[in-house]
Amino acid sequence: MERQGQPRIRLGMVGGGEGAFIGGVHRMAARLDDRFALVAGAFSSDADRSNRSGAALGIDPSRVYDDFTAMAKREARLKDGIDAVAIVTPNHMHAPAAREFLRRGIHVICDKPLTASLPEAKKLAATAAKSDALFILTHNYTAYPMIRQAREMVAAGDLGRIRVVQVEYPQDWLTEAIEATGQKQASWRTDPERSGAGGCVGDIGTHAYNLARFVTGLGLEQLSAELTTFVEGRRVDDNVAVMLRFDGGARGMLWASQVAVGHENGLRLRVYGDRGGIDWAQENPNALTFAPFGEPPRRITRAGPGAGAGAGAGAVSRIPAGHPEGYLEAFAALYAEAADAIRAHAAGTAAMGLLPGIADGVEGMAFIDACLRSSSRNGAWVSLAL
Repeated sequence: MERQGQPRIRLGMVGGGEGAFIGGVHRMAARLDDRFALVAGAFSSDADRSNRSGAALGIDPSRVYDDFTAMAKREARLKDGIDAVAIVTPNHMHAPAAREFLRRGIHVICDKPLTASLPEAKKLAATAAKSDALFILTHNYTAYPMIRQAREMVAAGDLGRIRVVQVEYPQDWLTEAIEATGQKQASWRTDPERSGAGGCVGDIGTHAYNLARFVTGLGLEQLSAELTTFVEGRRVDDNVAVMLRFDGGARGMLWASQVAVGHENGLRLRVYGDRGGIDWAQENPNALTFAPFGEPPRRITRAGPGAGAGAGAGAVSRIPAGHPEGYLEAFAALYAEAADAIRAHAAGTAAMGLLPGIADGVEGMAFIDACLRSSSRNGAWVSLAL
């Protein structure tokens, strides 16, 4: 199992068994650049389901588990045990699973949001700080080439001083109470015992917030939020509207909804400064519109001429211009960067680069917490409890 003279990183997985969506995404992303080999997993706490999942994936039966603690203990003792683990469970299981592997020096690649609550996130951060292992959070949208391009342009001052940040993430898949039908994804995402108190705000609102922060680099001073539950009987929010006050006087608005009929996955970011603006949409991810003030807008494309071939975008592009790259490729870019970070760590150097980490996860949970506090106080302005 070699790639350019290097063995693949041995990967385990917790969760992601039969019927799971995000587990399959992580597996495809880990394989795309041939940097990881999935060799073990606790795919379900149900032994039969975990065994069936492991068999379908071609995993050695002796390395298929139904308990992540047993998996962490045994894999840490094996000569060829896993180097890293992907945690793709519902939110409430992220922290207990991650702790078991961090304590044994196994790198963690965890789906977002970090945990089900802010106090739990802070405790996990303390565990990560004591561990010699890396903690990587899969905010995959940060690895789109044109998002890397946008970040570079903001940092270079192409937009001037940032004034306005507008980010939205509308979907419509929860327009009806499909959780009542037993639909697996809806069932746990609308269950506060498994998702945490935040519904839409945690599931996709954190993506929108993280993207705005990643591109602009602006810190948040305060927010004012209204969380709404439109579907009768639902126990978590399904629509979120947030006003944002950033450092330096910039202002922003964030809207996330899972009841916005007609929208599939409409993540969009617009940033405006005193010298120009940029506009990017996830459903057309290979293009970025840049509008210098007083000049015609310019369309920058992934791997295209001029700025489209910039260092940041180029580092996460794989194929020539005009060939679409999207969700899976961006996820895979994070996994490739995670592989680089793990190799660098083994060599004694710290090299997380642009990878989202434990601090980003805690901030995401603080964002959810602040939105919940603000909404419960009729939109009062609050700060993140970091």
